[in-house]
Amino acid sequence: MSARQAYAAWLDYLTLERRASPRTVRAYGDNVLAYLNFLERHRGESLGLSAMGEITAADLRSYLAFRRQGEDALAPRSVAQALSSIRAFHRYLDQRHGVANAAVDLVRGPRLKVGLPRPVSEDQARDLLAEAAGDTERDPWETARDEAVLTLLWGCGLRISEALSLTWSSVPLGQALRITGKGGKTRIVPVLDAVREAMDVYVNELPFVLTADEPLFRAKRGGPLSPRHVQGLVQNLRGRLGLSDRVTPHAFRHAFATHLLGAGADLRAIQDLLGHASLSTTQRYTQVDAAGLLAAYQAAHPKA
Repeated sequence: MSARQAYAAWLDYLTLERRASPRTVRAYGDNVLAYLNFLERHRGESLGLSAMGEITAADLRSYLAFRRQGEDALAPRSVAQALSSIRAFHRYLDQRHGVANAAVDLVRGPRLKVGLPRPVSEDQARDLLAEAAGDTERDPWETARDEAVLTLLWGCGLRISEALSLTWSSVPLGQALRITGKGGKTRIVPVLDAVREAMDVYVNELPFVLTADEPLFRAKRGGPLSPRHVQGLVQNLRGRLGLSDRVTPHAFRHAFATHLLGAGADLRAIQDLLGHASLSTTQRYTQVDAAGLLAAYQAAHPKA
């Protein structure tokens, strides 16, 4: 087997066994394909499977240095993602084909500054929802749809893709939603009364007849609503309200977590509600909440 044949089998493994999203498979695949192309040029020959076990730390460092040069130079975060993809490929070669390479683990990626989530405040979220609902230049069903989508993102902590994956069979909403997130993982999310009410208004206003398995949220001409529409909606609303460009649809999901944490919710429960695989991902919200508490303290305390 050649390295490229193993690469093709690895992509099938990510898709069929790991059930990674098409976007993830494409990103991993592009990173590793560029790596294989570089190695073939670097060595002046096509690579057999056994050659992948002979790649040295110096070879990999040369590749990463190459990716940080020229007009298409990668940023440090992209370099780190490329290294992560390469390590995943080598792990697969070890586990499935017995081709180990300990040298890959000796190469360290660039140091990255871990950014904090950027949630919208409670007042900002309410203002955005009110602005969406009060748009008189659009058909009533469209404003009801926009309000319902944003309420769903904030009230249930969903990603855009998760909200737009809901089908007609999901309504009327019950006390909870079963959501399929990244990697095909499912989770149960409680549905607040405010979310259910916003969805009911949208469903009652919707002018299209849908079958059970069709996407619930529809565009103006009846096709499925795209993530780009939701992104454009929030961009338009934040411009009208004079808010920062940090206000994005994903900021509603961040707000869901930080508002729950601020109200005393358990961190492990928030992890389950968000569908995070690792608790360390959820723990970032404790830093956001602590920052908010410090800002309130400095603004209010007479000795601050």
